[in-house]
Amino acid sequence: MPYLVFALILLAFLFSALRILREYQRGVIFLLGRFYKVKGPGLIIVVPFIQQMVRVDLRTVVMDVPTQDVISRDNVSVKVNAVVYFRVIDPEKAVIQVENFYEATSQLAQTTLRSVLGQHELDEMLSERDRLNADIQSILDQHTDAWGIKVANVEIKHVDLDESMIRAIARQAEAERERRAKVIHAEGELQASQKLLEAAQVLVRQPEALQLRYLQTLTEIAGDRSNTIVFPLPMELFESLRTRPT
Repeated sequence: MPYLVFALILLAFLFSALRILREYQRGVIFLLGRFYKVKGPGLIIVVPFIQQMVRVDLRTVVMDVPTQDVISRDNVSVKVNAVVYFRVIDPEKAVIQVENFYEATSQLAQTTLRSVLGQHELDEMLSERDRLNADIQSILDQHTDAWGIKVANVEIKHVDLDESMIRAIARQAEAERERRAKVIHAEGELQASQKLLEAAQVLVRQPEALQLRYLQTLTEIAGDRSNTIVFPLPMELFESLRTRPT
């Protein structure tokens, strides 16, 4: 009977020492409170009462950054939220160097988002998101490296404006469209005037070209439904008639 009890205790002890870690998990083992090693994945043994294990997930974490109130460099108040993609690459640092790496990364992402966007104007927030995402990701990655965290990507999701600012931006965009339309119209007038000047110079140098233009005009008039036709005559014809000897 004592042997059976001893066998049952030993069997329970062995079962309690076994741990199964999945492919994306690692176990940080502490021996009497001191770091021992990182184990996993698969079946591992953790000696009860002597060793303790902390599980760490190595999969990419998708973390929503809560909406932050940001004042841009041109003193525009906006509300911005983002999403951060990160994962643990060093389980030892993620457990030892920081108490809660998820909460620490979240708080760091919020402060970094406000700091980086506050250095840019509103137009840059709306039109240069890729560059701002890269700047935020680089800063986060530098700070979280000591925690064994790799920040893979940062994406700004929404930049919310109040109604008055939306109307102001709409008026600005409309004014910009009108300005471009006027510039294009002025450039067209300039090009047309240059072409007319070149055509006039050609006609002055080539009188025959002017007569051909007269004939073309007659052809166009003849094709119209009009009862009256004005027949243009070259001035050179009158000059030749006036100078002919009688």
